[in-house]
Amino acid sequence: MIGYTTLGVTDLERARAFYDAVLVPLGGRRAFDYERSTYFGGPRRGAMLGVTLPHDGGLQSVGNGVMVALEAPSDAAVDQVHAAALAAGGSCEGPPGPRGDFFYAAYFRDPDGNKLCVYKFPER
Repeated sequence: MIGYTTLGVTDLERARAFYDAVLVPLGGRRAFDYERSTYFGGPRRGAMLGVTLPHDGGLQSVGNGVMVALEAPSDAAVDQVHAAALAAGGSCEGPPGPRGDFFYAAYFRDPDGNKLCVYKFPER
């Protein structure tokens, strides 16, 4: 149902480098590069994550309560994404670990303050 989600950024090259590093454990890679934006997709070319300079030329801002969640293939991949995010200049919003009996997740912010979650639901 979701085609793509975009996050506003202040420095496109910094955002490209951050997501190039962070999305590797999820199989993510650049799908499209444009002058003012880049879109990342997985091997099955489903929903994409985009980073973009605001189209109105205004300042980037972080939405209060807005978060993008990225599905991981394993708990280990959750750990890898979180570590990559911190190593690439992100900040921790919740370390990897179980969240109740429901799922395994970690939370982080990119260098522009956008909040993301990486998670793995248990096998059914």
